[in-house]
Amino acid sequence: MLDKTNVKMLEKVVVRFSGDSGDGMQLAGNIFSNVSAGVGNQISTFPDYPAEIRAPQGTLSGVSGFQVHIGKGVHTPGDLADVLVSMNPAALKQNVKFLKPSGVAIVDIDSFKKADLDKALYKTDNPYEEIGLKAQVVEVPITSMVKAALADSGLDLKSILRCKNMFALGFICWLFDRPLESALRQLKNKFAKKPAIFEANAKVMQAGYDYGHNIHASVSTYRIESDNIRPGVYTDVNGNTATAWGLIMASEKSGRPLFLGSYPITPATDILHELAKRKDLGVKAVQMEDEIAGVCSAIGASFAGNLAVTSTSGPGLALKGEGIGLAVMAELPLVVIDVQRGGPSTGLPTKTEQTDLMQALYGRNGESPLAVVAPASPADCFDMAFEAARIAIEHMTPVILLSDAFIGNGSTAWRIPEADEYPEIHPHFPSPDLLEKGWKPYMRDENDVRYWAIPGTPGFAHRLGGLEKDSVTSAISTDPANHEKMVLLRKEKIERIALDIPALEVQGDPDADTLLIGWGGTFGHLFTAVEELNAAGKKVAFAHFRYINPLPANTKEVLAKYKNVVVAELNTGMFADFLQAKNPGINIRRINKIQGQPFLVQEIVDGVTKIMEEK
Repeated sequence: MLDKTNVKMLEKVVVRFSGDSGDGMQLAGNIFSNVSAGVGNQISTFPDYPAEIRAPQGTLSGVSGFQVHIGKGVHTPGDLADVLVSMNPAALKQNVKFLKPSGVAIVDIDSFKKADLDKALYKTDNPYEEIGLKAQVVEVPITSMVKAALADSGLDLKSILRCKNMFALGFICWLFDRPLESALRQLKNKFAKKPAIFEANAKVMQAGYDYGHNIHASVSTYRIESDNIRPGVYTDVNGNTATAWGLIMASEKSGRPLFLGSYPITPATDILHELAKRKDLGVKAVQMEDEIAGVCSAIGASFAGNLAVTSTSGPGLALKGEGIGLAVMAELPLVVIDVQRGGPSTGLPTKTEQTDLMQALYGRNGESPLAVVAPASPADCFDMAFEAARIAIEHMTPVILLSDAFIGNGSTAWRIPEADEYPEIHPHFPSPDLLEKGWKPYMRDENDVRYWAIPGTPGFAHRLGGLEKDSVTSAISTDPANHEKMVLLRKEKIERIALDIPALEVQGDPDADTLLIGWGGTFGHLFTAVEELNAAGKKVAFAHFRYINPLPANTKEVLAKYKNVVVAELNTGMFADFLQAKNPGINIRRINKIQGQPFLVQEIVDGVTKIMEEK
């Protein structure tokens, strides 16, 4: 039995797993996150892995990390870790900057021999002192204990060493009083078709747990407090999976079959993978030969009456630009998902940025307006994917969903919703009585939305395409006045969407004269920063934008109330520029970061404080 006198209660804790790209840090982190979600903890994760396919083992460039924040009131993966697991010297060297000085570093001491130190470019034989490690160090002989545990398994040495991550996971489960049974169930699902591998990993995980139990006199066990959460079925979900599921819900609520035409690209590929599994729900997911074929196949599917989607990242969005322009001209519903990554060009494929905003707003030839929305968290990807589909179908327009690598790969505890919690989506089909009124292809309703006449519907034959059409008949037209009329109609249609989206909400101190603004995946860091600023007696309010184009109808009214308006974003100030252009009388200040990494909460706190203290 665990010595309960050694159990300490914590409100929240941050754990970071680090090792070689082949050490299974992402798997260990994901299982630990799922176990924590299952016991009622809030979680936020940050997978941080290299773009290289496989760097040389033990080198600095090959280090992969996974950080998870668990407990109550969790909105970010945490600035610094309380516990850092390092499988080799390179992992420790690369990640020591993410560890609190008061934290605990757990190292596989078997991997700290001179040859290992040399690979990681250490200059002395005292790695802890050399990198300035101030935390408590727990040296665990992980490699030798895994070899001993699996000596009679019949596995080769390479397969045995692949189990080291499960020893570390077992030890961490003991350290934070996690139920090992839940971790074992997940492991069994992972290796359902490889029972021998499952048995080996399960044995090693138990060995790690038992090792922690045996040394508990020197390391305390921690129990993390859980929130009083709404009853329901919870799971650990990442943003890309939630996006795929939100689209499926939209398909169910609209009665339109879901079609995805896509081409693999980091970090968006998991959306394609997830939807490809869902043939049982009628989903058609097609991997096309390139990005252009992906968007064009989706446009064809939209023309034929499907909920049509294409997914990509920044480089692919650039390639899809002409196709998206065609969907704007033809006024067809289309959802374009951009999981943003560092650019330009190939840039930083596995790192996060918010640098595609201007491309989403303006990156097409001609006057080509469309709707742009952005989820705020991994769980919110479900809601905003649903919203993107709803807006596209009900307003007959392409919609770009701007996710990013941080929330696309990151995960959180998510309550699986009931179907009746989401509204019906009403496709804008023409009713038979329009025929009696003398229907024409570009007839519009009171919101300037034209009708979705699916080919083959009797009486509703029409033509669509990339050439400008007559505003009533849809016949090709080069008339100057008609072109201007159509440009303005398409613009007005997008602007009217502001009447169909929620008003901008303000949180934080109601007496504040400083307003912090964010958009998309920065929500957790900014929200937490405002909580800390308010707790320190600084009067700061917070508004977060999930609807970018059009902006919520009350945006100008909200901004005008504050002396200081500060926009924080992971680019050079794109949303600040957009807001400034839309609200020329407002003086907007900026906090920017373009390092391929999410904000630290402290960076926001320091930035806002500096602006508030300026005369």
